[in-house]
Amino acid sequence: MGATVFFGCTFVAFGPAFSLFLLTVAGDPLRVIILVAGAFFWLVSLLLASLIWFISVQLSNREDSRLQYGLLVFGAAVSVLLQEAFRFAYFKLLKKADEGLATLSEDGQSPISLKQMAYVSGLSFGIISGVFSVINILADSIGPGIVGIHGDSPYYFITSAFLTMAVVFLHTFWGVIFFDACERRRYWSLALVVASHLVTSGLTFLNPWYQASLIPIYIITVSMGVWAFFTAGGSLHSILACLSCQQEEDNRVMVYSALQVPVED
Repeated sequence: MGATVFFGCTFVAFGPAFSLFLLTVAGDPLRVIILVAGAFFWLVSLLLASLIWFISVQLSNREDSRLQYGLLVFGAAVSVLLQEAFRFAYFKLLKKADEGLATLSEDGQSPISLKQMAYVSGLSFGIISGVFSVINILADSIGPGIVGIHGDSPYYFITSAFLTMAVVFLHTFWGVIFFDACERRRYWSLALVVASHLVTSGLTFLNPWYQASLIPIYIITVSMGVWAFFTAGGSLHSILACLSCQQEEDNRVMVYSALQVPVED
């Protein structure tokens, strides 16, 4: 039973992210490098947030449970702000790298667009965040023991898996929106990304009241997904074309064929 729960929750949490990695990232070495570098930036932000929380706990009264809970909330908020700060730092780094790649290329254009870098960096933040948030839970799911035997919710593992999947998607969407907002200097978009990140983190403190946390988080995920889709250049026409499997005609081929010189006998 433990192995079933482990593999089931693992596939729920990371199945979509692994599919995205294989289909959109693994085949391009440059995207793989951006993915690994983005994960490193997220880890540095986590390290700094952990140090701030650890120091605050050491300087406080450990016997005051209400104070310790407040410090935990404070640490989560600091972690969110540091993650977004390092996302901005990563944007600046990728902009410099993009300019360098454009200079080195023969046609003067970068081999990867800013929107692609935003997507890959967001996916990297999501994957590494999901790994650190659920890895201990997955380890406990193997056993021994049964969740809920003392009256607790038996849906702890599966809820954590679905929450991790939502966080991975959210970071991917936040990356697309955040990079576009930085590029166009849309500060209200940056504020909404940070605010939604803070709200999502805060909703997790409602657990084990899972209905009050998971449902709003998925509403935020869908909303951010729609926003990121249109930000990346998507449209209703492209959705309909994808669903109907239609392909636009290549006018360049038609023009080229029309300019062909007839073959002389």
